[in-house]
Amino acid sequence: MNQYPLWKNLMVLVVLILGIWFALPNFYGEDPAVVIAKENGQAFSKLETSDIEQYLQKINSGYKSIRRQSNQILIRYEQVEEQLSGSDSMRAYLGRSSTVALTFAPRTPNWISGFGLKPMSLGLDLRGGVHFKFQVDLDAAIEQRLNQYIADINKALIDKRIRRNIKKQGNVISIELSDPEDLSSARSLIREIDPLLEIKTVTANLGPVLQVAMTQDQLKERRDFAIQQNILTMRNRVNELGVAEPIVQRQGLDRIVVQLPGVQDPTQAERILGATATLEFRMVCENESAFDAEAKGRAPIGCELFVDRVGNPVLLKKKTIVSGDQLIDASQTFSEGRPAVSIRLDNKGSQSMLETTKRNLNKPMAVLFIQQRQETKERDGQFVTSSVLDKEVINIATIRGVFSSQFQITGVSVVEAKDLAILLRAGALAAPIFKVEEKTIGPSLGQDNINRGFQAILIGLAMVVLFMIFYYKGFGLIANFGLFINLTLVIALLSLLQASLTLPGIAGIVLTVGMAVDANVLIFERIREEIRIGNSPQASITAGYQKAFGTIADANITTLIAALVLFTFGTGPIKGFAITLTLGIITSMFTAIIASRAIVNIVYG
Repeated sequence: MNQYPLWKNLMVLVVLILGIWFALPNFYGEDPAVVIAKENGQAFSKLETSDIEQYLQKINSGYKSIRRQSNQILIRYEQVEEQLSGSDSMRAYLGRSSTVALTFAPRTPNWISGFGLKPMSLGLDLRGGVHFKFQVDLDAAIEQRLNQYIADINKALIDKRIRRNIKKQGNVISIELSDPEDLSSARSLIREIDPLLEIKTVTANLGPVLQVAMTQDQLKERRDFAIQQNILTMRNRVNELGVAEPIVQRQGLDRIVVQLPGVQDPTQAERILGATATLEFRMVCENESAFDAEAKGRAPIGCELFVDRVGNPVLLKKKTIVSGDQLIDASQTFSEGRPAVSIRLDNKGSQSMLETTKRNLNKPMAVLFIQQRQETKERDGQFVTSSVLDKEVINIATIRGVFSSQFQITGVSVVEAKDLAILLRAGALAAPIFKVEEKTIGPSLGQDNINRGFQAILIGLAMVVLFMIFYYKGFGLIANFGLFINLTLVIALLSLLQASLTLPGIAGIVLTVGMAVDANVLIFERIREEIRIGNSPQASITAGYQKAFGTIADANITTLIAALVLFTFGTGPIKGFAITLTLGIITSMFTAIIASRAIVNIVYG
């Protein structure tokens, strides 16, 4: 009556073995460590690794081990304090040529890690690091798109020799036509640029006016594109910083959350993540006086007025030779002992650069640095925040030879060269972002959170175990064994899925400890009722598991629905709680109904 077929017992045994196997890496712990990577992405040689090791021995940094892995060097330490001190020493020793990042390295033996097994990922509140929340300027993204439409429409009308006056009023582009007969041609040209644009014809005093606007679907699509592109760019920038296990994700309509575990210096991370820097290469207007243009307050036709790093006026031609989106690689280097950025262009950019240098030998070409920032000013007793676009000429050089896809930029400092190379290599942001929140969690506080969370789990587990043994005797021991299996399976699933464990996630595990024996309590009480009414022990066990199944399933399904809703609509810590709660419900159903029944069958069957 109370016997499982062989396949079912084997299934329980296999699940238990797999659970222990996947959970095994978590029992070896982690070492505080420092990861070193070259700024240009190249691998360290044996000689360079040996030099670093000799330096560590010289300063007596207290490191445990040092070894190369892929293109990086991993240095392990015993204590977090030694890790922090070691990272500062390595930054001072290596300078700006390498990136030094804090991380935690698992102590998993090679015979386990060789199978690709990893310990579960720890969240920022447990590992320590920096938390940023950025707001994306979606209005700027729409404006950038409208400006592109204006440029495309203007060029198309010029090519067809259609006289016009183009203005932008809010999100609407107004095109005043001098000749009403050009109305049909202008509409056709705009349709060729984008057939989805809304085009209306209105009558003005001077003639017909075409009003062009983006549809609501286009506006939504553009905003979503700006968010997704910014997330992709920021992930690229985080990868350039060399941070282990970063989190970059969307929050709400227009915000992006960035969590950098192990990073304790938020200034460099903020400078790289929030920057909107890009470059433009333009020819210098040679035959015009920049000082005269500055005095008059306007630039000659075909030129634009800028300033260089000293503050002197510079006149550049409006036509851009190469823009930042045509760069495919950038790296920090040195040219004749001075810091520089080595640039490599794509096919379109290199062709444009080749044609320009052929036609303009011995003429000056400038590098224009463009950066958008947020500025707060007081107006009428209130602080108003607005976007400011800074444009500065960082370099003017005479074209001495023909070049195309590869060249160098000079005139920058070592720090600027490093940051500029990272920004250009990672790509430009699709829309400006502004920091709205920053939190720094020290590694010692993270370790304290781990200790407290682990203590809470142990206390909850001990109390449940003692209660079950006291109240249900032998059946209580079986329930406790199922509880340990349940915890093992939760840890195994977290490791397998690499879902980040946070403090709320630990709360979900503590809650699971209580809920895991809940089903056993229902089953055991049902067995007692069956015995009281005179059924045999074997029949009571069978009836207890069968009749309690419906109640257990209903209770767990409703809780599972609540957990899924929390995961779907929650953010950050709420998702962490929902993940561990969901996994705990699934595993507790298996351990309470199937695994504990298998043990009961073996003992009492």
